[in-house]
Amino acid sequence: MADKAKSAKITDVANLAGVSVATVSRIINGVAKKASPDTVRKVKAAIAELNYQPSGVGRALRRNKSHLIAMVIPDANNAFYAAVATSVESALRQKGYSMILCNSDEDADTQDLYLAEMRSLLVSGVALLGAVPSPELEKMVNSGFPVVFINRKAPKGLTAPFVGIDNYAAGVCVAEQFINQGYTDCAAIHGPLHSPAQQARFQGYVDRLSEEGIQLKPEWVREAKLTIESGYSAASSMLTGGDKHFPRAIFCGNDPIAYGSYRRCQDLGLQIPKDVALFGFDDNPLNQWLAPWLSTIHAPYESFGAAVVSAFERTWGNESGAQEMETILPFSVTQRSSV
Repeated sequence: MADKAKSAKITDVANLAGVSVATVSRIINGVAKKASPDTVRKVKAAIAELNYQPSGVGRALRRNKSHLIAMVIPDANNAFYAAVATSVESALRQKGYSMILCNSDEDADTQDLYLAEMRSLLVSGVALLGAVPSPELEKMVNSGFPVVFINRKAPKGLTAPFVGIDNYAAGVCVAEQFINQGYTDCAAIHGPLHSPAQQARFQGYVDRLSEEGIQLKPEWVREAKLTIESGYSAASSMLTGGDKHFPRAIFCGNDPIAYGSYRRCQDLGLQIPKDVALFGFDDNPLNQWLAPWLSTIHAPYESFGAAVVSAFERTWGNESGAQEMETILPFSVTQRSSV
C-alpha cells in the first residue's frame, strides 16, 4: 500500500475505476453532478485503495486560490499572540482551512517578504495580528485582497476588517482602577505608539486621569517594546535606586512589560502593591500559572478565532457595510493582588 501511495496518479485512479481522468477530476473537485452515484462510488473506492492524494498545488492553480490562510504575528514568544493564533487556527480548521504562521518581529521589511510569499502561494486571505505599516501591506489592502486586522486596526489610510477590543475604553478602565484606589502619583510604560492599540490604550488612560486632575510627569512615562526585557529596562530607567520618590501606580502596555517592571521592583526591594501598584494588559494564559498576582485587562483571546473567520467569510462573500468592518469583542478587568 505504501508503494501505491508513492506512485499513485490520477490516471491510476481513472484506470482502476474504469472512467476518464476528467471524470475523476470533477469528482475530486466536487463537480460530480453529471456522474452517477455508482461512478462516484467507484472513483472513491479507487482513491481509497490506491491511497491517492490529490495535489493541493494543482487545485490552487486551477482555482487561483488555496485552502490556506496566512497569519502574521509580531512575536511568536508572546503568550497572548500565541493564544490568539491558536484560536484562529482552530476556527479555520473547522471550516476546512489550514493556517500558515509567520513571525514578523515588528519589522516592515520582514512583514512585506511574508506577504509577497503568501500571495505567491495563492492563500485565500491574510490575518495580521499586530501589523506595521509597509508598502506590500498597503498594496495588498488597496487591491481588495482579503485581509483581516487583529488587535491593531489597519494603519492610517487603509480600510479593512478589524477584530479586537475597544483599547481606548480599556485604558480608561485602568485609570479608573487607580483612581478608585486613591492613587495620584501615576506612571505608564506603554508599548510602541506606532501601534494603534498601544496608542489607544495609553490615550484612554491619560484622558481619564486628566479628568480627575492627575497629570503624568514626563519622567514617569516610558516607551518599551512588548517584551519582558524591554519592560525591565524601561522600569529601571524610571525606578532608579537614587530616587526614592517612586510613582505609586504603573500602567503597563501589556503583561510582559508588567513582568519586567515587577522584576525591577524586586531588585529595589519594593513590595507590590504596598509600595508600587502594577497593572498589565491582555491577561495572557500564562498569568494564572506564572503571575497570579497581576491585575490586568482580559482580552478574550479564545473568542478571536470565530470572529476572524466570520470577517473572512463576509469578505469572501463581498458583503459590505460600515457596521461589519469592525468586530469589537468585550474585555473585562481581572483584579488580582498587584493593585
